[in-house]
Amino acid sequence: MKITRIYLRVSTDEQDLARQEAIVTSTREAGFYVAGIYREKASGARADRAELLRMIGDLQPGEVVVAEKIDRISRLPLAEAERLVASIRAQGARLAVPGVVDLSDLAAEAQGIAKIVLESVQEMLLKLALQMARDDYEDRRERQRQGIELAKASGHYAGRKTDTVMHERILALREAGHTIAKTAKLAGCSESQVKRVCALSRAAAKENVLPTQDSFSVQENG
Repeated sequence: MKITRIYLRVSTDEQDLARQEAIVTSTREAGFYVAGIYREKASGARADRAELLRMIGDLQPGEVVVAEKIDRISRLPLAEAERLVASIRAQGARLAVPGVVDLSDLAAEAQGIAKIVLESVQEMLLKLALQMARDDYEDRRERQRQGIELAKASGHYAGRKTDTVMHERILALREAGHTIAKTAKLAGCSESQVKRVCALSRAAAKENVLPTQDSFSVQENG
């Protein structure tokens, strides 16, 4: 039996995982048994994603990791992305991502030079896909930066609207004694956002002023 674990990721709370849910149906229709589905709202440019790490820890030899696209797995710099893939392979699992040609079955059956060529081509295609995912991330960040600069220059930039309800929830959970990880899970946000909100709250308390809207305008994309 072919066994898979499915990883679904979006970058922000404004995005929706529902579009990726079709992967679950198509994977089952392809004859796979789905051992786990891991849903996450976090930047692909981070290596410390909780659900990604949990999935890697759950992987068993022979299993297949499925994602909508390679950028759902990683938008990390190439060296870090390759280490992430290596950690998946170290569990005896492999990636099956649309857009990345999978030659692993052919390579396993081949011998001699043919096997070396197939494995080399597979590595080259994967490396190319990982680099393209990173390049796309950096292009998006640059376009966003340019857009903000133009908006500021024209006097139309107001910054990101503060999600005060989310911030109050985070602070209340932390004051109740929950860890950063538990707070993020209960609040439905990333650990980095918990840390950022708490740091801004401490700074505001120290200065005895309220945080400004622009203080919360940092947003991770990817």
